[in-house]
Amino acid sequence: MLRRRCAAVLRRAPWLVPLWALLLAAALAAAPAAAQPRKDSAVIGMTLEPPGLDPTAGAASAIAEITLYNVYETLTKVGSDGAVRPLLAESWAASPDGRGWTFKLRRGVKFHNGAAFDAAAVRFSFERAAAAGSTNKDRATFAAVERLDTPDSHTVVLVLKQGNPDLPFQLGQATAAIVEPGSAATNATKPVGTGPYRLQNWARGSAVTLARWDGHRDAAAVKLQRVTMRFISDPAAQVAALLSGDIDAFPRVAAARSLKAFEGNARYQVLVGGSRAKTILALNHKRTPLDDVRVRRAIAAAIDRQAVIAGAADGYGVPIGSYYVPGAPGYVDTTGLNPFDPAKARALLQQAGKDLGFALPLTLTMKLPPMPYARQGGEVIAAQLAQVGITAKIENVEWAQWLSGVYGQKAYDLSIVSHVEPLDFGNFARPNYYWGYESAEFNALWARIQSTAATDERHRLLAEAQRLVARDVVSVYLYQPTWLTVADARLQGLWKDMPMLANDLSALHWR
Repeated sequence: MLRRRCAAVLRRAPWLVPLWALLLAAALAAAPAAAQPRKDSAVIGMTLEPPGLDPTAGAASAIAEITLYNVYETLTKVGSDGAVRPLLAESWAASPDGRGWTFKLRRGVKFHNGAAFDAAAVRFSFERAAAAGSTNKDRATFAAVERLDTPDSHTVVLVLKQGNPDLPFQLGQATAAIVEPGSAATNATKPVGTGPYRLQNWARGSAVTLARWDGHRDAAAVKLQRVTMRFISDPAAQVAALLSGDIDAFPRVAAARSLKAFEGNARYQVLVGGSRAKTILALNHKRTPLDDVRVRRAIAAAIDRQAVIAGAADGYGVPIGSYYVPGAPGYVDTTGLNPFDPAKARALLQQAGKDLGFALPLTLTMKLPPMPYARQGGEVIAAQLAQVGITAKIENVEWAQWLSGVYGQKAYDLSIVSHVEPLDFGNFARPNYYWGYESAEFNALWARIQSTAATDERHRLLAEAQRLVARDVVSVYLYQPTWLTVADARLQGLWKDMPMLANDLSALHWR
C-alpha cells in the first residue's frame, strides 16, 4: 500500500523521483542485511503486459519478451552478441545462390503436451505463417519460401524465391517459433512449445508465471524453477519495486533519472546496452496533408532529436536519420538529410498550405501508447511542432487501443513507437502497412537487396534504401534507444546488449 501511495505521489511530481530514490536507497543500505537462502526463482519486471502469448499471431513485442526461447523455441537462436547458433536445428547449410537452405533437426524433442517435434511441425508452422490470412507480422519472410520439402522427419529444405543471407537470423526471432499443430489455435492463452518453461499462471493485469518444464531435453541445466514476469508501466513504481526487492531484475527499465540510486550500490548491477530498435514519429500517409512530402519534411525539420532524446529517454539514445541504426550491417549516417531547422519547417508549411488550401496552425492528432518514452517524448514533440505552426492534439491510448486503432485501423495522424525488430527494413515494402507508404521505387530497390548475395553490393544498396526513406520522410526517425537493465547483483546471465527483445530465462542463475 505504501509503495502504491509513493508511486502515485511521484506520478504527480516526477521531479521528486531521483531524490526519493536516493533517500530510499540510503535507507535500505543502512538496514542490516539478512542472510538469504539460495534462490530457485526470480521476479522480472516488464513495462507492458502482452495481449496474448502467441508471438506468431500478434505484433506486440511483449509477447516475445515472455515466450521466446522460454516457452517456444525456434530453429536457430540469436544471442545477445547477435550471433546465430543452433537450437531446434542442429545445423544448416545454404546453396551458393542463397536460395536453398537445408536444416537438420534435433532428435528426441517433445512439445509440452507430449507430441513429437519433427519436420511436419516445422512445415505446419511456416505454412501457417505464410498463409493468406496469417497475422504473423513477419509473414513476408515465410511467403518468400517458394517450396518447402521434408525428405525425412528430421530434415527441412527451404527453397526461397530469391536469396536471403539473413534467413538464419530471421528464423531465430519469435515470429518463427515452432508450434505444435494440435494446440496452435489456443496458443494465445494456453501456449504449447518445446521450451524449458511452461505457463503456470497468468494473472491478468499483474503477472505471468512460468514454471520449469522437467520434460525439456536440458532441464537439468535450467537453474530457476519458477520465473514471474510482473507488469509495471509507471517509471516511479519500477524504481520502487527494484529498491524494495520486489523485483529481482528489470530489463529495459525506465530508471535513467534514478540511476544514482543503483550505481555504486553493491546490491545492484546496472547494465547499459545497445539495441537495434528505432524510435520514430510515425506519420499516416493516408491522411491529408501528410500525403504531401513537404508537410512531412516540415515536421522533420521542426524536431530537435537531441531534445527528444533528453525528454523521452533521459539522454540515453543516439539520433538516427532513417529506419536504420549504428551497428547494423550497411549503416550510413543520414541525420544530415533532414536536420533541425524551424525556419525551413515554417516555410515548407506555408508553401504547402497555399497549394493545398489549409491555414496555419495545422491541427493533427497524436496518439501515444503507454510506454514512458512515448508519453514523455510526445510532450516534447508537441511543443516543438507548436513553434512552427502545428497543433498536435495528444491522445493517450492503451497498448491494445494502439494496436487496434493505429496499427490495425490506421486511425491516427501522428504516433510515437519503437520498432524493436532488428531486420524489419522490408516494412517499407509491405502493402497496407500502418504508415501507408507506397513506393514503387523502394519496392524495386528492396527486391534488388533481397536478391543480392554479395555483401559489399548488398550494403551499397542498403545505403541507397536508407537515403530514399530519409528523403521521403516516411516517418520522422528520432533515435536508437540505449537499453538500461537494473538487477540484483547476484542474478547472473542477463543480456546486456539486445539485438532483439528477449529474456533468456534458461541462462539465469543466482550467484
